[in-house]
Amino acid sequence: MRYEDPWNTEALDLRSYHERLGTQAHVPDRATLDRLTEAHIRAFTFDNIDVLLGDGPHVDLASVSGKFLERGRGGYCFEHGVLFAAALERLGYDVRRRLGRVGDPTESARAHMAVEIVLDGRRWLADPGFDAGLLRPIELRDGAQDTYGGATHRVRRVVEETAVSWELQRWTRGAWERQHTTDELPVRPVDVDMANHYVSAHGDSPFRTMLTVSGHLVEGSHVTLTQGTVTVRRPGARTTKRELGEGELGEWLDRLGVPLTGAEREELHAAVADLHVGAPS
Repeated sequence: MRYEDPWNTEALDLRSYHERLGTQAHVPDRATLDRLTEAHIRAFTFDNIDVLLGDGPHVDLASVSGKFLERGRGGYCFEHGVLFAAALERLGYDVRRRLGRVGDPTESARAHMAVEIVLDGRRWLADPGFDAGLLRPIELRDGAQDTYGGATHRVRRVVEETAVSWELQRWTRGAWERQHTTDELPVRPVDVDMANHYVSAHGDSPFRTMLTVSGHLVEGSHVTLTQGTVTVRRPGARTTKRELGEGELGEWLDRLGVPLTGAEREELHAAVADLHVGAPS
């Protein structure tokens, strides 16, 4: 009996993926996993541009591959997770796709995607589609802590009734701040489709009412754009946040390497203008 992969990972052009990241295929070990995770995060922006353009996005592997590998675009967690998980599986890693809740798990939907990797009997959480998140995987072990790239993260095991979940925290301004909580339920393509539909179409989704574009610059800075602000984080330096000046949005999109067509750029500027109009005075 032939096994059919519901994620269609064999369709991924692994050579194009490596070319986009500037990496090479290696044995599926921990060092390679760390390198691929960081290279992926540095190669692609995290953004919700397509949501504001009304274009979806689509989260099947073919659509994500076309957008990321052929066009050089980025996207948000579901797109990153689908692509990264497929690449790891093609390289021989034991992968589990995971869904979770951002912020307070009692108030947020199961609408974030991360990737779990089982390697040499240990479990690791990779989070390629989270703004200013993990640059390399962290072990899924209660109390596990990792400092890398100027940030410190910690994992906490949470048990609610009989359900186990994993809370990812970041050390911020002298306290642990919850980023998200992922569960251990099996994830199928239809689950990702439904979560993506909620995030991209539901009226309560923050991605419909704000612009977010973030990425890493060559010199090491991390930049986050909204419709009105730019935040720059530099390792070992103070984080700066200020209002965007006239015409700066397009300049920052260029610096972050977001290859929009002329029509897409016009539509995005119009969408951002609408966000400003709808903002409370």
